[in-house]
Amino acid sequence: MLLFVRPLIFAGIGTFILSFATAAPADDKLVANGENISADLQETLLPLEDLRTFTDIFDRIKKAYVEPVDDKTLLENAIRGMLEGLDPHSVYLEKEAFDDLQENTKGEFGGLGLEVEMENGFVKVVSPIDDTPAIKAGIQSQDLILKIDDAPVKGMTLQEAVGLMRGEPGTKITLTIAREGETKPLVLTLTRDLIKVASIKSRSLEEGFGYIRITQFQVTTGDDLVKAIKKLHKENSPLKGLVLDLRNNPGGVLNAAVEVSDAFLNDGLIVYTKGRLPNSELRYSATPDDPSQQVPLVVLINGGSASASEIVAGALQDHHRAVIMGTESFGKGSVQTVLPLNNERALKLTTARYYTPNGRSIQAEGITPDINIENAKVTSLTTGSLRFKEADLKGHLEHIGDEKIKPNKSSSAKPNGHEMDLAETDFQLHEALNLLKGIYIIQRAQP
Repeated sequence: MLLFVRPLIFAGIGTFILSFATAAPADDKLVANGENISADLQETLLPLEDLRTFTDIFDRIKKAYVEPVDDKTLLENAIRGMLEGLDPHSVYLEKEAFDDLQENTKGEFGGLGLEVEMENGFVKVVSPIDDTPAIKAGIQSQDLILKIDDAPVKGMTLQEAVGLMRGEPGTKITLTIAREGETKPLVLTLTRDLIKVASIKSRSLEEGFGYIRITQFQVTTGDDLVKAIKKLHKENSPLKGLVLDLRNNPGGVLNAAVEVSDAFLNDGLIVYTKGRLPNSELRYSATPDDPSQQVPLVVLINGGSASASEIVAGALQDHHRAVIMGTESFGKGSVQTVLPLNNERALKLTTARYYTPNGRSIQAEGITPDINIENAKVTSLTTGSLRFKEADLKGHLEHIGDEKIKPNKSSSAKPNGHEMDLAETDFQLHEALNLLKGIYIIQRAQP
């Protein structure tokens, strides 16, 4: 989950730390005008003994390393190491990586279409993005990338690995992947492409029932969602139910998650964040406008649903606005603030945890669906078999009934080709549609 802030915030914090660090007395005691410095202020002081150790190591590397290393390289490596020791999402962004991050939030970038993170020295796939080379090659959430072409990933930084996977559209790249359940690594060859990610995709599953997929949360996602909802309402009179598909959605911009949640809620808290700095304490609430018109809603999630996806699923679950279906989500419940520096670089730093309206932290836990549905391959057991009904029996009584009362035959009373195709190609979506039909039937029967 990303927040973008102005350089002033970082500059203010940086100046504050530097000024007190350089003012520390040589005897390492924390004093100011003869008095003890407060505990809060003490946290901003740098320990001189550790600084001496750092400078000693710096000097020894400069003098004794087998090859000459310039000061800039050593300092930037030190910065990277400092951040890598915190958590997987705090990173130092050089110019190229910072540019890539800004491109990603706008929805257009070059590469393979993978959302990745570091885990135990390897690059782990959080989620492949729809309609990209990664999806076409069959890369899955939780895959571990062991090699990029002939280069082992072990020992690389995340930025180095991403840099190798980026390249000119049309060029080929080979990834060696470890996947749970596979006895040996998979070797996949992909062709790089210009990745243009449409944040929102929508269609009618069948008359009265709509489907909206969010591939990732971009700056325009909230507005695009509202347009998609209005379009489905117009195409279906009435709109009886809606599936919101957040599977394999790696997240994105915090404000977009809030806007998506707000499109289905008309009151109450959506999400709040807690951090150490005052400006990291944020609360977001729903507005009275409700473009969804409270249509019955099912939200699909899985292990590739992370961060912003979990904010939406958690808010709708806590407000009992939707039924959450699928499998447990990824469990990324932290907020990253992008702090631009004055040298075309930036710091992406974890600054807060976010919480659902009921106070749940999703960090390392994830969202547990209301109805757990694993994806499955389904085949019909009745295809080609003979079926007999009462009307097929010799000497059966003829139907006699009140012709004024005609049964209301639902389109789902007998499976059709479309339904069978959906069951075979996307079992979780098929079950979500069936649940919506059941909700509609019950609601229609109520006075």
